[in-house]
Amino acid sequence: MNVFSAQSHRTQLILAAVSASLLTSGLFTAYNAYSRRERRRGLDRDILRSIADQNEGSKQHLRPKDDGLLDEQIIRIGANGHNEELIREQLARCYAFFGDEGMARIREKSVVVVGCGGVGSWVAVMLVRSGVSKIRLVDFDYVTLSSLNRHATAVLADVGTPKVGCIERTLKQISRCVEVDSRLEVWRKEDGGRLLEGADWVIDAIDNITTKVDLLKYCHEHHIKVFSSMGASAKTDPTRIQISDISYTMYDPLARSVRRRLRLQGVSSGIPVVYSTEVPGDVKLLPLPEEEFQKGAVKELGVFDDFRVRILPVLGSLPSLFGLHIATYILCEMAGKPILNPLPIKNRKKLYERLLRDLLHRESKFTGEPINKLPIDEDDVALIFEDLHLGRSVVPPHAVPAHPTLLRWDPAKPLTLENCVVFESTEAEKHVRECLTPRTEEMHPRKTPGAVWGDEVQAVVERHVGDVAKYRTWVGL
Repeated sequence: MNVFSAQSHRTQLILAAVSASLLTSGLFTAYNAYSRRERRRGLDRDILRSIADQNEGSKQHLRPKDDGLLDEQIIRIGANGHNEELIREQLARCYAFFGDEGMARIREKSVVVVGCGGVGSWVAVMLVRSGVSKIRLVDFDYVTLSSLNRHATAVLADVGTPKVGCIERTLKQISRCVEVDSRLEVWRKEDGGRLLEGADWVIDAIDNITTKVDLLKYCHEHHIKVFSSMGASAKTDPTRIQISDISYTMYDPLARSVRRRLRLQGVSSGIPVVYSTEVPGDVKLLPLPEEEFQKGAVKELGVFDDFRVRILPVLGSLPSLFGLHIATYILCEMAGKPILNPLPIKNRKKLYERLLRDLLHRESKFTGEPINKLPIDEDDVALIFEDLHLGRSVVPPHAVPAHPTLLRWDPAKPLTLENCVVFESTEAEKHVRECLTPRTEEMHPRKTPGAVWGDEVQAVVERHVGDVAKYRTWVGL
């Protein structure tokens, strides 16, 4: 009897322990579920409140430039409290990509975006979406109706208000912990350090070339990391967008001007940029009123005395792609996973150097005099080979040459972009022999290129002349 009693007692204890464990586990699970529901409800309320605020703002009339939105107290709103668990959930895909250490680096960095238009606005949005929590926006300009085709955050209700203001509003709707410092100012080299204070990275998305060069030179001299956007206007081909060092840029007229001005000031490399190798076709600058020309040379874009008005046609998707390229590069750099060696254009720099060197040698033989420098450079060689001839011989069936060669086309004309063609090496020897080698007029007169290669090739060369004319117009040569 005692044995049965003891066994029954032990069984009761075991059952009581199991029941207690199950009850505790159930209560713990219920508490976690309740806590998660409450956090999600709180997040839902915040989202609904943001949507309601945005809807309320959209009902307001278009505000003039001197509207109260410029009030310092409204533009510089401090960061709200935040929940780390929710932040990590929001950034879960970024954490999966960069890891805890990489995201810790990103979240502690400070970025300054100078120029908050079609490019800069997309950079700011994607940086904050990816975890950047300290960002300063610098731009003097206001949203116009024409801004809406390319700006990342501007809506109709923002017309007439500062660009930095509408970006700040959107950034705070995206992230509850972002610190946004909006500055309705022009960056000037005289007090440039004030606006760049504390920056780990500076994004140059300025349109004005003088200010752009000043900013890049200032950052380079003060060892501040800077990434620059070149010209996205009048471009349509997204496959031609490239990231490279400023020293490797080609075709882009803004990049050419910036590169040359920086070189004159002692900065030849070390600045990453995004640009396009596309040579615009029939897209032209929009006409300007006569009074703008009476003010002087119209060369730059802006609204201040040294920011001349120039109307550039822009396909809105291209500036956004420029901005996304910049954001991607900066995020990888900050996370400690940099893009170590951005692919140069078609990776053919050595080919262009060889083509230019061979052309120099052939021109020296043709003129009978030593030549130290040709009237065309490596950029021009790339234009001739890649864009005019598409990497193919000028002679039908226009095969890809195994040993490409550049030669003067018409010996009676000087060597120019229009008068330089691509041959296969065997075709080049024929052209030299028939068209470029001096001969006695009585016995062996020199032939014209058209007579040697026929009307079809001559027509191709003449078509390229028109293409070069468009290029010269675009780059201002």
